[in-house]
Amino acid sequence: MSMVQSVKMVLAPPHPAARPFLIGGVAVALVGLFLSHWIVWLGVAFTLFCLFFFRDPERVPPGRTGLALAPADGHVVSVAPAVPPPELGLGDTPRWRVATFLSVLDVHVNRMPVDGTVTKIAYRPGKFVNASLDKASEDNERNALAIRMPDGRTVAVVQIAGLIARRILCDAREGDVVNAGARFGIIRFGSRTDLYLPEGVVPLVTEGQTMIGGETVIADLTP
Repeated sequence: MSMVQSVKMVLAPPHPAARPFLIGGVAVALVGLFLSHWIVWLGVAFTLFCLFFFRDPERVPPGRTGLALAPADGHVVSVAPAVPPPELGLGDTPRWRVATFLSVLDVHVNRMPVDGTVTKIAYRPGKFVNASLDKASEDNERNALAIRMPDGRTVAVVQIAGLIARRILCDAREGDVVNAGARFGIIRFGSRTDLYLPEGVVPLVTEGQTMIGGETVIADLTP
């Protein structure tokens, strides 16, 4: 990533989910003007952190169709076969799962991995263990989406809360027709996003690789 691209990403406008936090930070700073300078700086620091955390840069998906794109920024912590969340009703056959961990320094806006139709959305409460651990996929609070592609195959993408993250936001609705790379939600303050590929599709990424949501190609879906 070039210096210009890095600056544009840091200075990107915030996601709408940042609004109440930004208002709160500014309010604290204003109150501090009448109470104490350290309260002012606390409010300013919190506001700047929220502007950074909730930044929502534009992304340009690859020009060709038939690709599964990264649903989130971060680094890959697991590439292994796994059964999709049972609440999606996708069966018990393991399929390749690519798990991406998002630190507080990563962009937290989630993006659709493929073109298709959202056929099911299922929320499940759970724990808040470290999202970089493999057991987070099973134990943590999560919101799972099933997306049927135009050829009838289905992928699943799962928003998973982490140790600090305590709020999963999903703007998608069942029946929505979506495009790869489109925004569909955000997880606040550290999280994980799992992508389950269609049966028989092998991922092109490896553990430790850095993802750029909506741009990095995770798999080629063409027959």
